[in-house]
Amino acid sequence: MLLGEHDHSLDDKNRLTLPAKFRDVLGDGVVVSRGMDGCLYAHAADEWERLADRIRALDPLSKESRMMQRYFFSGGVRADLDKQGRMVLPVGLLEKAGISREVTVAGVYDHIEIWDRAKWREHLHEVEGSAEDVAERLAN
Repeated sequence: MLLGEHDHSLDDKNRLTLPAKFRDVLGDGVVVSRGMDGCLYAHAADEWERLADRIRALDPLSKESRMMQRYFFSGGVRADLDKQGRMVLPVGLLEKAGISREVTVAGVYDHIEIWDRAKWREHLHEVEGSAEDVAERLAN
């Protein structure tokens, strides 16, 4: 399980060093893709396959299904971790997500989210302000 948030900086080659406890869960092969809400997702290979199976199962005759398939699959890249636990994040994905050098890496159960640090703080502020209301709606 991936938990917690960690502030990191990308180096000049757009490499992100993952926290050791995340590396243990993710293993050597990671798939990085566009995420939701303005971040990138990184999944262990087996977790990516589970998500891919769900996306693949969507009806290809549905416009919304095709949009989701394009969104996730066209932006997905395999990223290998080096001995220091670093992975290269593609410039195109970083630009699309608006991610600069200062990032926050958040563990979200079965994947990690990579956020521009300032955007993460804004998002977290929004979430903290509405979490009780959302929990109440989901409980009903």
